[in-house]
Parts: sequence; structure tokens; C-alpha cells
Amino acid sequence: MKKIAVIGLGLIGGSLALELKKSTWATIYGIDKNPEHLQKALDMGIIFKKATLDIVKEVDTVIIAVPVNYIPDLTIQVLDLIDEETLVFDVGSTKDVVCEAVKNHPKRKNFVAVHPIAGTEFSGPDAAIYNLFTNKVNIICEQNLSSKNMIARVVDLFENIKMRNVFMDSASLHDKHIAYVSHLSHISSFMLGKTVLEIEKDEESIFDMAGSGFASTVRLAKSNPETWTPIFLQNKEGILKSLNEYIKNLNQFKEILIEESAEDLYEIMQNTNKIKSVLAGIKNQ
Repeated sequence: MKKIAVIGLGLIGGSLALELKKSTWATIYGIDKNPEHLQKALDMGIIFKKATLDIVKEVDTVIIAVPVNYIPDLTIQVLDLIDEETLVFDVGSTKDVVCEAVKNHPKRKNFVAVHPIAGTEFSGPDAAIYNLFTNKVNIICEQNLSSKNMIARVVDLFENIKMRNVFMDSASLHDKHIAYVSHLSHISSFMLGKTVLEIEKDEESIFDMAGSGFASTVRLAKSNPETWTPIFLQNKEGILKSLNEYIKNLNQFKEILIEESAEDLYEIMQNTNKIKSVLAGIKNQ
């Protein structure tokens, strides 16, 4: 890679730019609709040069890292402009809508649907950090619709920043699974924060009594609504299914508590402790 355009200079786009500066000799061009973000990314050394969308005509790699509601139309615009050898990939956490949008594009083979599963609760260029992706999983969807060369380039790129690539044939299946393992946890965090703020009006009491468990559980409630509102709406079907299951389990727990069944409470928590071995297995893969 000699020239890379990163569109969207928040947490993921900015962190990718930092990693690619470290692992390649490429010139990193930054594009962002927010001029303050663009200037800050330049001042912080996240990018080498500011640019407009026309720069994608000249680069060999385009990374689309904007909120998911903008990704489908923007991806089509980019594919319309690039040459035949340019790699284009997005890093959104929903894949079905963008894959559907580009499926008949003449340059569909240049596009790779990517989801690096990494992040923090922070946003904007200030949130960009080194090593965000280290030892994390990167999902590549619908690889059969991309050229082998483009897939190989994506695989190399993410392996070079120490991610493990996983392939999923179906974008809709990706969205279904990610609704459970990512999107539901964000909803839970937001709603726990909302509940506490509504019940406990004395903010000082919250700070005094909040332990590490509360802090870690509501950490995701600090996430950017501009990012997460379109994610929830795009993955509405999968999220509603996961929410129904979650609400069913909450109601079951509530009924057991009402009945004061210590045995059933213990059994639910003991069975759920199995998640430790599941997560440990994933971490060690």
C-alpha cells in the first residue's frame, strides 16, 4: 500500500490510520465531514494529509469508517470513483444493508465487507489509540463476492495489526449474531444507566455508592449516540429478537425473586457461570 484514504476519523478510522502509519510506508489521507475532526486528526499525527472524496481516484486502499447509516451510499460513491485495482472496505458493525446496496455494482469485487470487533466507549479523533485491534477478531463477510486479490489484501492488512480473521458467508447471519454479542450489551448498558438516573436523583449518591461492577456494566452507556442510533435501527430485526429473549429472562428472574426461591436463583447464576469458559475459549483461540 502506498496511498490510503480513511473516511471517518473517529475511534475506529483513527485507530486504523495510526496502526497503518506504524505498519506501512503509505501516505494516509483523511476525509471527514467535520472540519474540526479533520484538523485535529492532522494536528495529532493520525493522518498525513487532509483530503476530499476525490482523493479515492488516486489511492490504492479506501477505508470507510463512518456511521452505518452513511455507509451504503458512500460506498457506492467510492466504488464509482476508484480504479480497477483499488481495495475498498468498510468497518461498520452491521453488514447486511451495505452488502445489499453494492451487490450489483460493477466494481463489487473491489469491496470487502469487514467488521473488526474492537472499540471503546469513546469517540472522535481524541479516542484513536494504538493497539486497539491487537488480539481481537476481524469478521469478513461474503468473501466469495470479492476478488481473491482484495480478500488477500484485507487478510494481510488485519493480520499485520495482529487481528484474527474469521469468515462468514452471510451478512445477515453476521447481523443476527452481532445483535446478541454486541448490540444487546450496549442496549443493556444504556438502559441500566437510564434506570439508575431516573430512580436515584441524587447524583452524589450514585458516585459514592457505585462500585466497579456498576462502572463496568454502564461503561458502554458513554458510547456516542450518533454512532449507535443507526446501528440499532439498521439491525432492528436481530436486536428485537435478542431483546425478546433478554426480556423473557429478566421476567423469569423477577418471578423467581418474587417467589423467593433461593434454589432457582442459585441454579440460574450457576448455569450462567459457564460463560466464563466460553469467553476463555474465545480468548485463547
